[in-house]
Amino acid sequence: MIRSMTGFGRGQYAEDTRAVTAEVRSVNHRYSEISVRMPRRYAFAEDAVRRLVRERMARGKVDVTINMAAEDEADVCVNVNLAAARQYFKGFRELQKALDVTGEISLELLAGLPDVLKPGVEGIDESAVTAAILSAVSAALTDLNEMRAAEGAKLAEDMDGRIRAIERIVAEISTRAPLLTAIYAEKLKMRIEELVEKADLAEGAEERFALEAAIFADKSNITEELVRLESHLAQMHGILGSGGSNDGDNKNNKNNKDNRNDRNGKNDRNKERAEPIGKKMDFLLQEMNREANTIGSKANDLAITKQMVELKSEIEKIREQIQNIE
Repeated sequence: MIRSMTGFGRGQYAEDTRAVTAEVRSVNHRYSEISVRMPRRYAFAEDAVRRLVRERMARGKVDVTINMAAEDEADVCVNVNLAAARQYFKGFRELQKALDVTGEISLELLAGLPDVLKPGVEGIDESAVTAAILSAVSAALTDLNEMRAAEGAKLAEDMDGRIRAIERIVAEISTRAPLLTAIYAEKLKMRIEELVEKADLAEGAEERFALEAAIFADKSNITEELVRLESHLAQMHGILGSGGSNDGDNKNNKNNKDNRNDRNGKNDRNKERAEPIGKKMDFLLQEMNREANTIGSKANDLAITKQMVELKSEIEKIREQIQNIE
C-alpha cells in the first residue's frame, strides 16, 4: 500500500516492575533520518531502536521519544564520585579561608554538585530492558503506519484521478495529431497560391509545396512522445494499484502467524513496510513532463498547446502529492 511520510504513533509496554511509553512522529524527508530521545542510562538500546525503525520505514524524518514511566529497582544504579566530592569540599574550605567567611558545607550541597552522584548502568538487565523498549516502539510504529496508510490511501485516490485526467488529454491529442499535417498542408497550400498569384511563381510551386508539407509532417510527428507518455501513465497506474508492494507482503502473512516474537522485533523486517515508491513516481513525472514539453514544441498547434498546459498542471499537482509519499 502507499503510505504518507507524515504521521504519529504511540505505543506502550508494561509489566509488574517496568513500564515503557514510546511516541513516534514522522514527516516527509528525501532520505531516512532518525532521531531518538531516551534516558541516557538506556542508551545501549538506541541502536536496536534505530534498526527497528529502519526496518519498518523506508524514508522520512522520524523522531522517537521513549519514557520509562516505572522502573525496576535493578534498572536504577547511582554511582558516587568521592574524588569529585572531596575536591568540591576542599575548594569550599579554601574559599572560606581566603574570603574569611563562614557557612555550613552540607551533604545536600555536595550531593547536588555536578558529577558527585551520577546514574550508572551496573546491574541493569540490558536484554530485558531493550526488549521492553522495542515492544513499545514496535506498537508505536504500528499505530504510526496505520495513520500513514490511511493518509496514503487518500493521496493515491487523488493521484489516480489526476492520472486518468492526463490519460483523457493524451487520448484527445492522439486523435488530433494525425490531422495536423493535413491542416498545415491546407494552410501552406493557400499561402503558396497567394505567393504564386502575386509573383507569378507557378513553376516549381507544387514541388515546393510537397517538400514543405513533408518536412512539417516529419518535424511535427509526436507519435513517439505519445507512446512514451502512455507507457509512463501505465507504470503510474501499476504503482498505485500495487502500492509498491512486492513479495514481502507474502512474507508478512507468514510473519503474522507468530506475533509472540514482536516483543523482540524479530518479525518486523517485512511487516508493515512498503517499498519506497515516491522516488520512482517522481522520476516518472519528470519523464512525463519532458514528453509534454516536446509535444508542445513539436505540435505547432494552438489546441494541443492548450492541452499541454492543462496536462502539465496535473503533473505538477501529482508532484506535490508525491513529495509526501514514502
